[in-house]
Amino acid sequence: MPQILIKLLAHLQADDLGMPELAALVAKDAGMTGKILTVANSSAYHRNSRQPNLEQAMVALGTDMIKTLVISDSVFQTFNSFPNSSATDLRAFWKNSLTAAVLARETARRMNYAQPEEAYLAGLLHNVGRLALLATAPKEYAFNFTARDDEDLCAVEQRTLQITHAEAGAWLIERWQLDSFLADSVLYHHEPSERLEAAHPLIRIVRVAHVLACHAHDDALVDEARALCGLGPEAPDELLGLAARQVEKAAIHLGIDLAGADDLPVPAAFAPPPPVDPVQQRLSEEVRNLVLVSEVGQTFARQQGESGLLEAMTRSARILFDFENAVVLLENPTGQALIGAPTANQQRIAEFTVPLAKGGAVAQAALDRRLGFIRRDGRPLGLAEEQLLRMLGTESLVCLPLVAGARCLGVMIGGVATWQLPTCQKRERFLQAFGAQAAGALETAMSERGHARRQLAHVAEEYREASRRVVHEVNNPLAIIKNYLSVLDSKLERQEPVSAELSILNEEIDRVGQLVGSLTEIQPGVATSKVDSAPAADVARVVDDVLRLFRTTNFIPANVEIVVSMSDAESRIEGDPDILKQILVNLVKNAIEALSGSGGRIEIANRGHVNRERRLYLELVVSDTGPGLSREVLANLFSAVKSTKEGPHHGLGLSIVHSLVKKLNGHIACRSGTTGTSFEILLPAHAGAGAPATLPVRALGSV
Repeated sequence: MPQILIKLLAHLQADDLGMPELAALVAKDAGMTGKILTVANSSAYHRNSRQPNLEQAMVALGTDMIKTLVISDSVFQTFNSFPNSSATDLRAFWKNSLTAAVLARETARRMNYAQPEEAYLAGLLHNVGRLALLATAPKEYAFNFTARDDEDLCAVEQRTLQITHAEAGAWLIERWQLDSFLADSVLYHHEPSERLEAAHPLIRIVRVAHVLACHAHDDALVDEARALCGLGPEAPDELLGLAARQVEKAAIHLGIDLAGADDLPVPAAFAPPPPVDPVQQRLSEEVRNLVLVSEVGQTFARQQGESGLLEAMTRSARILFDFENAVVLLENPTGQALIGAPTANQQRIAEFTVPLAKGGAVAQAALDRRLGFIRRDGRPLGLAEEQLLRMLGTESLVCLPLVAGARCLGVMIGGVATWQLPTCQKRERFLQAFGAQAAGALETAMSERGHARRQLAHVAEEYREASRRVVHEVNNPLAIIKNYLSVLDSKLERQEPVSAELSILNEEIDRVGQLVGSLTEIQPGVATSKVDSAPAADVARVVDDVLRLFRTTNFIPANVEIVVSMSDAESRIEGDPDILKQILVNLVKNAIEALSGSGGRIEIANRGHVNRERRLYLELVVSDTGPGLSREVLANLFSAVKSTKEGPHHGLGLSIVHSLVKKLNGHIACRSGTTGTSFEILLPAHAGAGAPATLPVRALGSV
């Protein structure tokens, strides 16, 4: 359904469609805007000056003509694209449809029906089922598409295609899911007038429009129809005269050629004699069964969950095979028994079990994967079969195995009267095809249930992993807080100022809160390696903050020296300074631990700007003169691996550093040898960053 038509109907049903709302609606559709401007500036409306804009054009046309153009043009664009419509003369069809539309709207106004435009649309679509049948069966329906529209046509359609054009049209309109009686008005427009006396006004209006458009010469039929809507004897002639003028005018504005439409022949409906060839009859039955099975498969595919699917399976089996009742027994996980699958109507079946190893007709049908038929004929039955007969309240049973590939998922048990068994046996292939469709859908549902369980387990694992990472990161500020509390204690004893230490403690406590709070923002399965927009971070300032954290604590042994080399030029990057701080804290802490035994030197250097893949980065390097990393450790450096350090969260630090660098849209690499280890980080330079300057070197002595 065209969007402009959906919105128009919504406004009409809400009764809030004035000229401003109508103008706003039309302006959203370029094609419709062009149509309105063209009609408004045509000879029929053009007076002294042209209408240059949409609003003036719509005022010139008036609300009624705009609604007519929107509804009619939307319908024509939709249904003129039907298959085979271009190869068929549609002049008579569209003239009849436009006539019925105008008649329906004018009848609605005389009845004071609240939504005359809805009546117009209903009249326009009342015969659209004929287009649908032509598209579906062009050879079989080509002749009858131009036939006289009466009850004989409906009978021929039912006999040759098993569906009338009224049913086809209603089926199409129901797919639009309108909150309206539009589909019903199309479905019942061929019903006798006496059946429609108490029907909804829209149904009666379309019946009157159909009779006047197609059977105006039948006085008795016209009198019955007009009485449905309380119209006077003079009304039919007045309505037909008005419709003739409005249809001609609308056709001109819509660009539809109706010339000669009244001269086209309108024969009576014709149906070829039914075939008597039994082979042809058998083939037709097989084709019908294939279509039914295909439709059943689509119905199964639309179900949500196993319970809904089981309900659909038993309901469809009752309809297709005249089962009095039906239940499903599914194979248990061990494959040793069939267990009842409960439905809304059969809860007790959940406690019913049929062992496969102990025989019986039901078990045999599942094991052999063949249809089984059970009846009360005086011979003893197994206990399971007798229970099922009583449970279903029937004389005989049909056991339909549900086979998917090489596996039998279970058995459907249908209850039938004994006299129906021969018919069921003749439809064996149809039953087997139905069982295969049901089994395939059931296997998919079971697979989806297993997939859902695996997804839940995966989500739980992601949360556990994210929690481990947060706990690991929290350890850094907590260790700093612990050391600063020790420093704070000694300074207080000496009565020295502690404002700087309190400021650092406050910052680190805030960082702990942010890290713990990030647990609530974890989104499993959602990549977090990129950020849409990030603030600018000054690398030199962040490095100073990190060193300030380590400066007055016991983190840095006396035999470890930290050297900082920062550029005097632009050193800002695109990214969150807190994330950069977290990266540096991890790397510096790791470097100190690497040098804790032998001592050595740590350097944090800004090496200036690098152009990589046509993007400007700032290179930041953290290096140490430690013993280096082994080849095995280096190969898995940025993965969460088991570390040689003690504690449950060791081995995560560098994987977290890697993910944080990626979050800043950067890159990280590691070089390691016997002379030490260096981590080289490329971070996106802030917009407007200049060329790098000479790097002055300043050293921080041992703390």
